[in-house]
Amino acid sequence: MNAIKETHFNFEGQTAFYKGKVRDVYTVKDKYLVMVVSDRISAFDVVLPEPIPYKGQVLNQIAAKFLKATADIVPNWVINVPDPSVTIGRICEPFKVEMVIRGYLAGHAAREYALGKRQVCGVSLPDDLKENDKLPEPIITPTTKASVGHDEDISREEILSRGIVSEEDYLQLERYTRALFARGTEIAAAQGLILVDTKYEFGKVGDTIYLIDEIHTPDSSRYFYSEGYEERQQNAEPQKQLSKEFVRRWLIENGFQGKEGQVVPVMTPEKVQSISERYIELYEKITGEGFVKPEGENVLNRVEQAINNALSGL
Repeated sequence: MNAIKETHFNFEGQTAFYKGKVRDVYTVKDKYLVMVVSDRISAFDVVLPEPIPYKGQVLNQIAAKFLKATADIVPNWVINVPDPSVTIGRICEPFKVEMVIRGYLAGHAAREYALGKRQVCGVSLPDDLKENDKLPEPIITPTTKASVGHDEDISREEILSRGIVSEEDYLQLERYTRALFARGTEIAAAQGLILVDTKYEFGKVGDTIYLIDEIHTPDSSRYFYSEGYEERQQNAEPQKQLSKEFVRRWLIENGFQGKEGQVVPVMTPEKVQSISERYIELYEKITGEGFVKPEGENVLNRVEQAINNALSGL
C-alpha cells in the first residue's frame, strides 16, 4: 500500500533535516519547520518495521483541527497545512519537558500503581484505586524530552531544581496544560468520549510560549468511550478505548516491550491493514468527520509538490 515510510526531499532554502520516530522535519531558511508526518509507527520508543497507511494523515489532520480549536488558549506553531500529511510552522525553541496530564489511572500510571507505587512524578495518589478509575482531579506528570532513547518521569521539583525550565515558565506551562486538557475534555465529551490522558509540548520564540507538535491525537492521547464506562468499571472489565494502546497490547501479548533482546513480532499485511483501519476509525470518532483518502498513486510526489507550492507563498 502507498504509505510514507521515509522522505528524502531537498527544498529551496533547506538548512537542516531531522528524522524523528514518526516525523521527518525539514528546516527552511532557518525560519520555518516543514513537518511531514510519516506512516511510521512507534511503541515503547521503538519504530516498528512496517508503516501504517494513512496513519500520518490521521495524526496530522487531528492535530491541525485541535490546534485550531485551542488557539484562543495558547498560540501555536502552525502557519499552514498544505497537505493532509504536512504541517508548516514557525521554529520555536522547545522546552526539554513534555507536559503529561492524566484524568484517570491508566496506561503507564496504572502499571506503576500496580507495582505498589503511590507517587507518580512527585504527585501522590490515593490508595484503593482501580485501573481506569477517574482521579480526584487531573494530575500533571511531566517527562524529560529525551533526544535518544526513553523519556523519563520527572517531578516539578526536580525540573525547577535542575533549572530545566524557569519557575515562571513552568507555572505558565502548567496553566496552559490544564486549560488545554479542559478544552480537550469538552470536545471529547461532545463525541461521546472521555479524554483519559494526553501530553503537550511547548516551545518559545522570544518571550512568547507556543504550543508545538501534535495534540489530542491517538498517538499522544488516550480516549475511553463514555457509554458503558461506569458499568465496565463496576464489573472490573477493560474499558473500550481509542488510543495506540491496542498496538502496545498486541506487542506485549507477543513478548515485546522494547527491552533489550526482545524482537518485534512479524507485522503481516493483514495486521498492517487492521491497524490502518483502527486509525481511520479513531479519526472519525474523535473528529466526528468522515475520513477522506487522497487521490493519486504517488503519495511522495503529492507531498513534495504541496510543500513546494506552500513555501513559494511564504
